[in-house]
Amino acid sequence: MPSRKREGNRPDRRIAPPEFTSVQVRNELVDRLRYVGSGNHKLRPGDYGFVPSHNPRPSKSPCDYLRTILLLEASSLFRKGIELGMISWFGEGGAPKYVWAVDEAGEVYEAKAKPERENEYHGYRIGDDERAVRRYVLEEWRLRCQTTSK
Repeated sequence: MPSRKREGNRPDRRIAPPEFTSVQVRNELVDRLRYVGSGNHKLRPGDYGFVPSHNPRPSKSPCDYLRTILLLEASSLFRKGIELGMISWFGEGGAPKYVWAVDEAGEVYEAKAKPERENEYHGYRIGDDERAVRRYVLEEWRLRCQTTSK
């Protein structure tokens, strides 16, 4: 599926270091933020309940390009990304613009806050058009997963 190339060097699209947030702040984010998805990024709408059911835009990267991802799995990946601190920088009391996660197959996903509702997120798979970003997120994910499993 063709998609437009996203901007590659954006300072707001960087993962904050682990010490940027405490476990308490990350837990508060898990409680406050939620993954809702977007019909613009769905080929197979699954159980999201979009009305109309879905309307993928050709210029958007679908999160379900390789397989259907149901809301429970997407929400779980979103929470795991926050728990590991895989978030972009944000101001005190605010919310990150981005949250990153990796599924069991090693596919990298990026969730982005909806501009009109900063506590609700939609996501998409980081595809072949952004290999450097994918490698960056995978490396950071592996490091943080190793650290939490010790």
